[in-house]
Amino acid sequence: MDLRIFTEPQMGATYDDLLAVALEAERLGFGAFFRSDHYLTMGGDGLPGPTDAWTTLAGLARDTSTIRLGTLMTSATFRHPGVLAIQVAQVDQMSGGRVELGIGAGWFEAEHTAYGIPFPDTGERFDRYAEQLDVVTGLWGTPTGELFSYVGEHYRLTDSPALPKPVQDRVPLLVGGLGKKRTPALAARHADEFNLPFVDLDTTRAQFARVTRACEAVERDPATMTWSNALVVCVGETEAEIDRRAAAIGREKAELRVNGLAGTPEEVVEKLRAYGEAGAQRAYLQVLDLSDLDHLRLIAAEVLPQV
Repeated sequence: MDLRIFTEPQMGATYDDLLAVALEAERLGFGAFFRSDHYLTMGGDGLPGPTDAWTTLAGLARDTSTIRLGTLMTSATFRHPGVLAIQVAQVDQMSGGRVELGIGAGWFEAEHTAYGIPFPDTGERFDRYAEQLDVVTGLWGTPTGELFSYVGEHYRLTDSPALPKPVQDRVPLLVGGLGKKRTPALAARHADEFNLPFVDLDTTRAQFARVTRACEAVERDPATMTWSNALVVCVGETEAEIDRRAAAIGREKAELRVNGLAGTPEEVVEKLRAYGEAGAQRAYLQVLDLSDLDHLRLIAAEVLPQV
């Protein structure tokens, strides 16, 4: 199983904090460094304040050399799809072809209110999200020298040069979530990877099955999809170490053992294998204490080689 590091910088982190984690994750051999795309903390003061996801990834594109970089998930409410396509393509160029785009409909109303970003109702957000997927993939897929036009309810592009192009032939596109109809359909149509955030094994099996059926409905081989989960991680060699790490992120050890990847390295390996048996090929390890680089080192030494 591919293990990736996933951070939540809106909870309080500078660019230098994120760079330190990304560089250590790269040195230790993790598959990728991902970050959330949020502008407001979900607990605590969030100091020194939020960092922008794609500004961060542009910096990391130049300050790292081999690790892949991406978002879980870029909010479709934050950026016009034409602008987003340019941003991602440019960061892909800056990184030498190491970028992946996770994109979702957006859900956290408070951050929109705090920063003056429109927050339509759920139906309109999903409509806009679907159009964004059409536009971003359409711009990237238009051959150089040809023009791209699109007429949707919310976005209209006329005679776009569809530039710049990413370095990669196709930037991997991640879609995720628990929607029972539209989400599987959008994933089947557009996604290279389907991701489930913070759900149990039964939910994982059920939603992977829905997306599999959606793939089959459009005559897509489900084997062409990468299947992944995101789970909070809290690993320790002793119970005292697990307690300390759980307390540092404001969580209870017992709860984390149920709802995340928590416990000794052996326990975490066993749980990852269970997710693998449920269909997951990749796990995003949500690291909430960005100052604890020893946590990454322990996972790299005792978990990564076992999965």
